[in-house]
Amino acid sequence: MEHGDHHHPAPEPPAATWAAAAQATLHCLTGCAIGEVLGMVIGTWRGLSGLATVVLSVALAFLFGYALTMRGVLRAGVDLRTALKVALAADTVSIAVMEVLDNAVMLLVPGAMNAGLDSGLFWAALAGSLVTAFVLTTPVNKWLIGRGKGHAVVHQYHH
Repeated sequence: MEHGDHHHPAPEPPAATWAAAAQATLHCLTGCAIGEVLGMVIGTWRGLSGLATVVLSVALAFLFGYALTMRGVLRAGVDLRTALKVALAADTVSIAVMEVLDNAVMLLVPGAMNAGLDSGLFWAALAGSLVTAFVLTTPVNKWLIGRGKGHAVVHQYHH
């Protein structure tokens, strides 16, 4: 290595521990929950059909999930295109699994999708759907991290 060469080896990916998986899932769930709750609230408030509300919630969950990851990656000094690629690689599977799970819970709880915003049923089902998504997505993220995928892709940008 020449004197002026400041090459640094790429950091090791995080260990595929349950703690790392839970942290990755919680990070993903934060963005997903913002979009999911916002979509459910808007859809319920506007009287949209269950399907339209789910589509809106899923779209906003992906948007906020990716945006949250991109925010951290952009802080590491990468360009917007690279940050988007990292977010897509890091979060797509996790968000997709979460969205299937939490929307399934909302659709399976009798009356939850038609309950108003002032209903305890609506909020309890929504909270339960997010807890379910966290619990069942954590093993998926552990599996992804163990293969150098998912949150492991973002790890090099964390300081």
